[in-house]
Formats: sequence, C-alpha cells, structure tokens
Amino acid sequence: MSKMMLDPQITAIYTAMAETLQSFGDFTPPARGDVQALRTMIDASMPACPAPPSTGVSLTQHMVASSNEGQFEVRWFTPENLATDTAGPAVVYLHGGGMVAGKAEYYDDLVKYYVQQSGVPFASVDYRLAPENPGTGMATDAADAIDWLIARAAELWIDPQRIAVMGDSGGGGVAAGAAILARDRGVALAKQILVYPMLDDRTITPDPSIAPYAAWDWDSNWTCWTAVLGDDIAGDDVSPIAAPARLRDFSGLAPAYIEVGELDIFRNESISYAQRLHAAGISCELHVLPGVTHGHDRVSVDIDVSRRSFADRCRVLAAL
Repeated sequence: MSKMMLDPQITAIYTAMAETLQSFGDFTPPARGDVQALRTMIDASMPACPAPPSTGVSLTQHMVASSNEGQFEVRWFTPENLATDTAGPAVVYLHGGGMVAGKAEYYDDLVKYYVQQSGVPFASVDYRLAPENPGTGMATDAADAIDWLIARAAELWIDPQRIAVMGDSGGGGVAAGAAILARDRGVALAKQILVYPMLDDRTITPDPSIAPYAAWDWDSNWTCWTAVLGDDIAGDDVSPIAAPARLRDFSGLAPAYIEVGELDIFRNESISYAQRLHAAGISCELHVLPGVTHGHDRVSVDIDVSRRSFADRCRVLAAL
C-alpha cells in the first residue's frame, strides 16, 4: 500500500475544482488517441492559469526562420531596467502543453514574473507543435531560437556563454531535447532548467501508487507521444532529441535543475535523467516535491509548495 499522500493545500484546491465541475454536469475527458480534442481542452484551460504579479517588463515580437523549413515566433522579454554596460545572461523558454497544445502567449504573465524576479531576459518560443511538427521538429525550433539569440547577442546585450534553456511539462522535454541538439551543434549552454519535464515516450503504463492522484494521466501521455512519434512510440528507434530519456551519451550536456512532484507520472523519468547526468559528471540539482502532482504551480501560485518552487527557480535564474 502506498504511503504517499497528497499535499493538503492541493487536496483543497482539487476538491473545490471537482465541485465546480459537478455544477456544470458530466465531464468526459478526451478519448485516448484524440489529439485534437486534447489540444482543445488544454488550450481552453491554459489562459486561465494563474501567474504571480509582475511589473516593469517589456515585450517585443520577432519571427525566426527555422532550419527545418517555415518560421516561428519568439517573444523577447526584458526588464525595463536592464543594464546595457555589459553583456548578461538570457533564457530560451519553452511552454507546456504536452507537445501538442499551448502557445507562448499563454505564458506571458509567468515569463514576465521570472524576468522581473531574476533580472534575466527571456526568449519565449512559440515552437510548432506535433502532430504537424513531429519528431525532432520542436527541439529543432528551440535550438534555432538559441542560434537566433546568439546571432543577436551584441545588439541584445547577451553573453553567448550564459544562455540557458527552460521549460515545463512538454516544454521541459523540448528544452531537454534542445540542450542535446545544442551540444551536438557545438553550442555550450549555461543551464537547462526542466520543470516536471516530459522526457520518456515509454511512460504509458499506469503506476498504481500514483494513479489516484495523476493530474496528467497515461492515456493523455500516450496520445501526445503518439502525435510526436507515430508508430515509433515505445519502439527501439526513437531519437533522444525527440524523447530525451532515450539519450545514451550525457557527456557535454549543460548542468541542470530538475523539479518534479512525487505524485507526477513524470517522477521516475525525471529522477533517472538526473541520475544519468550525475553519472556523466554533469551537475544536476534535483527536487522531488512530496505530495505534489503535475502542474501544481499552474493551478495555484499561492500554495506553499508553489511559492517554494518559484523561489527556487528564480534563485537558479538569478545565478546565471
């Protein structure tokens, strides 16, 4: 019998949410494999996700040409008091959404908070999603955004040696893939900051100890990974740039910060990724949050664990 228990403050939030849903009648989650219905559900909920308040951050928008045809948007956030007497760090951010949903603009308020709190500019990437941009395509967009930032380092007052990638959930997986691709392109990143990242296409079998608490479940994970990989899901020929848990050679990767809840279906793959970074001699700060489910900070920014998570992330950002 599992002795893990849901954080009491998260329990209270989920109880209130369940009561609200009941008032609207029956809720039927998208069927396994219905990626468009899952995208619709995620896109409907994301704009309502809370973010801590922030001020004093400006935004400019840029279109970036992809090395894999087409183009995508980068939203460049800078603190209004950014010092321009010397080059400083920057972060390339990849939004969540299971690699099939979400938009960079849905994360504007959260990114502004990180920028204000850390003083570090952010390039928030509206990378193209699966299934329209499958396989390694999303990480390629992210790596192209890194290259775009490096090419404009002088005009943006960025030190090319102090660029980090950061992402949450599906965006955390894209960030990890971009870190691998950057290494392979000869780009040395300063950090990879992976917040409850989606790393392993083989996480499709329910874990009974987590199942009662799974805010993101295995059917949704299967739907998303199938959109990314098609029939190759859980097979023998999956690129680690698409599914970073498939990586064998961790040498030369950027040092990492990894955060995941112990009641998140991504827990084991996150711990394993940290262990393999350590085995390769790569520094990794790992946080496994007791009683915490997937996406806790996107449900409430006011609960204690979310406050601690934001403080830890901003500490790591400020140290870049």
